[in-house]
Amino acid sequence: MWVNQYPILQDIERLYHLGIDIGGTFTDFVFRNEATGEEVIHKLPSTRDDPSRAGLAGIQHLCSQAGISVDQISRVLHGTTVATNIMLERNGAKVGLITTEGFRDILHIARKKRPLNFSNYQDIPWQSSPLVERHLRLTVPERIVPPDGAVEVALDEKAVRKALSELAEQKVDAVAVCFLFSFLNPEHELAVRRIAAEVLPDTFVTCSHEVTPLHREYERFSTTALNAYVGPATARYLQRFDDAIAEGGVGGGLRLMTSAGGLVSSKAAKQKPVSLLFSGPVGALIKGMDIGRAAGKPDVITLDVGGTSADIGVAPNGRLMHRHILDTRIGDYDAMMPMVDLTTIGAGGGSIASVDEAGMFTVGPRSAGASPGPACFGFGGTEATVTDALVATGWYRTETFARSGNEIDRKLAGQAILQNVAEPLGISLPEAALGIYQIASRNMADAIRLGSITKGYDTRDFSLIAFGGAGASFTAEIARELSIAQVIVPPHPGVGAAAGLLATDIRYEQMSSLWNDLAVLPSTELREKAASLAEQASAELSEDGFAAADTEIVYRLDCRYVGQGYELTIDVPGNFDADDWRDTVAENFHAAHERQYLRRFSDKQIQVINIRVIGIGHVPIPQSLPTLASGSDKPVAEQTCMFASDEGWGSFPTPFYDRHSLKPGTVIEGPVILEQIDTTTIVPPGFTMLVDELGNVVIKSGKPDA
Repeated sequence: MWVNQYPILQDIERLYHLGIDIGGTFTDFVFRNEATGEEVIHKLPSTRDDPSRAGLAGIQHLCSQAGISVDQISRVLHGTTVATNIMLERNGAKVGLITTEGFRDILHIARKKRPLNFSNYQDIPWQSSPLVERHLRLTVPERIVPPDGAVEVALDEKAVRKALSELAEQKVDAVAVCFLFSFLNPEHELAVRRIAAEVLPDTFVTCSHEVTPLHREYERFSTTALNAYVGPATARYLQRFDDAIAEGGVGGGLRLMTSAGGLVSSKAAKQKPVSLLFSGPVGALIKGMDIGRAAGKPDVITLDVGGTSADIGVAPNGRLMHRHILDTRIGDYDAMMPMVDLTTIGAGGGSIASVDEAGMFTVGPRSAGASPGPACFGFGGTEATVTDALVATGWYRTETFARSGNEIDRKLAGQAILQNVAEPLGISLPEAALGIYQIASRNMADAIRLGSITKGYDTRDFSLIAFGGAGASFTAEIARELSIAQVIVPPHPGVGAAAGLLATDIRYEQMSSLWNDLAVLPSTELREKAASLAEQASAELSEDGFAAADTEIVYRLDCRYVGQGYELTIDVPGNFDADDWRDTVAENFHAAHERQYLRRFSDKQIQVINIRVIGIGHVPIPQSLPTLASGSDKPVAEQTCMFASDEGWGSFPTPFYDRHSLKPGTVIEGPVILEQIDTTTIVPPGFTMLVDELGNVVIKSGKPDA
């Protein structure tokens, strides 16, 4: 547990917020007094059998440290990997599907795309491992038709009851209801839900018009099936967490981070758990944006490195970037949901280094996990990992890990690297250890290139912000590789995702298809649709306790040129009463198309496909207090460490400092290593570090400024 150096005063009128990020290995907590900026930080091992147990234990511990009672908490904010882990471990619900007669195999056929275009012998994941087994995909007579959602074939309710009874006999855990064109008229899907409440009263039922009320039947069906697949377990988990904090007397209720980068109520998350599939990693990116704004450097790239993976986010000018709606996938499955553009790769402290039979030296994506873990921890692991390399170079000291309750053995790390990498390649232990580190760094750098340079952004204009237990060990090397201007290591990078929750607005997104040419789209229809969606979003914000003065409604349209098969989402003014609203939409779309594809076609007709209305409940942006130095600013130790050099590698006398003993304005030339309980910061030779006035460590290439 870490507390900043300001006293925490008891004042029941103050706003007390708490962010909880539950990961596979650790659960991170940040308690914050919004009136003063005071923070308390805590970490606990995650309880995999019931993650809410660690969550409640951490809440009680932090409130005790802060000197308040749990009922004084005004908001509990939560990022979770529960839904993501269900997909990764493939242990979701047994799902049944009710769909339109004749369209049983939409989930199988998909878009006829293949991972390998010209191979007759390949695995098609959505066919070999379907979200819904074929014998559980049942059809009933019904038909809704475009363009106005008219009923061409009435729903056969007798057939619905028969189909649901068959699914009951199969003991399904969830039912997905997906009818053609239900986004134009949901009455048939609602009728199935009503009947399912009688036939399968305790079964999770999800309807496509509630999950993704947009055209494209395959993507809509796939997203709804995903919602059903992760729904029962995620909903049970959220209910347990809700019950636990209620029984524990915690005030404020639970809010969940979504893949779109906003918070929603627990009630909304239970209905649409597919929206939580990237819940965990988004918080670190939002915290990075907050740090960049405070430092006057809004262009940021975040690197959040944990035990198994590295999450990378890019925010040009402090803006969240969202994926194209047709590129939002979870593993091998399409999920047509708003998602922040994040990249996750298998590169973390537990990533395994190996040499194959052909002599290929690789690092990751296979991981040693928590058990047996890296060899240096002495839990029986024998394979070389990235953490073993960091220990073997001398950068991670046994004394520091012992203070945090972890024992590491440098001899075990060296043995694993010698046996698995150095001897097979015929190189020395230092070369092998630094090679593991450099390959892991290159893998992360390549992922950053994909999210920045390939999208037209110059990494020289960005700051790289370190998060996670290992992020600060890699950022300087990656900055060198990508010519990034500077690295920022915040005071507590190990809990970055939890801290980001405290800077996140409440966000509800409503969507509807329009499908009309811009030139002939009736203004009345657009105004009525926008007003209806805005009313729904405002009602959800009101239910969350937001006054109208603290909310904002944002309008967006998905548009494309006539004949194109994809759309771009553009911001538009909400006032569609203006005479020139069509001209504004057209210019915004032409500009977006030119920015994305370097071409605009001003003489081409534009189609308006979907409208999106986003209700935002603004929360105050936390104003972090600087982390004040506590103790001596002298090195706590000095030892010889290995670093890469132009000649291959070299040994350097390296001082070790207690990170939080360094006062703002402190400048130290590398090599230097900064230790704290949640991370270790590596400043290699050729770099200089500075502690800024906010307590951040800023690392730049070169010698100190004169």
